[in-house]
Amino acid sequence: MADQPTKNDGLWEDEQWRSQLTPEQYQVCREKGTERPFTGEYWQTTTDGQYLCRCCAQPLFESSTKFDAGCGWPSFFQPLDKDAVVEERDVSHGMIRTEVMCHKCGCHLGHVFEDGPAPTGLRYCINSASVKLQSSTDDS
Repeated sequence: MADQPTKNDGLWEDEQWRSQLTPEQYQVCREKGTERPFTGEYWQTTTDGQYLCRCCAQPLFESSTKFDAGCGWPSFFQPLDKDAVVEERDVSHGMIRTEVMCHKCGCHLGHVFEDGPAPTGLRYCINSASVKLQSSTDDS
């Protein structure tokens, strides 16, 4: 996978992202958009496995940390590894939030809030368009 993108290596340009992603995935992942609640592919999924970055396949979340927050987006109480994601202050849309991005490629994943369950008290509210579920029963 030598041609996989990384956050700042300049390997992938806008055209390449557009050719790899659907228009909705591009808008969410590369333009920091948000899919409508209760419409994403994974908001109700209970399949065991790992959630990978849609853009670069970096493992991000484990299904065992997914929970139903009732918000309409897949929610997790922690990332797979503390270095898998990067957090940044987001003051867009008249709100102060914490944006969550893939550490490897900078893909916009969603936001993290401090209203989640134990053990972390965090709710990583993630767009389905930003991730791909690799089922634990997949042979790949």
